[in-house]
Amino acid sequence: MKGSPGGAPILTLYSRQWCHLCRDMEAALLQLQRELRFDLEVFDIDADPQLETRFNERVPVLEGDGKELCHYLLDVAAVRAYLSDFR
Repeated sequence: MKGSPGGAPILTLYSRQWCHLCRDMEAALLQLQRELRFDLEVFDIDADPQLETRFNERVPVLEGDGKELCHYLLDVAAVRAYLSDFR
């Protein structure tokens, strides 16, 4: 399982700057970081043609170690389940 150099699990959020669902999910994840230990990487798919082709209108997408945890809306239960493997 992928973790940061400090040992925290890494969640990857694929988003777009103009997407309100993306901003909502990022804000919810930042709130969740107060309770759960993880690092968050955010990628703007419009900055990378391959990511734009891969995700197109299907954003936001949250992944952990390359596995999709949720898309469009944050699934807190899925995030908790994924992060429980790091304890």
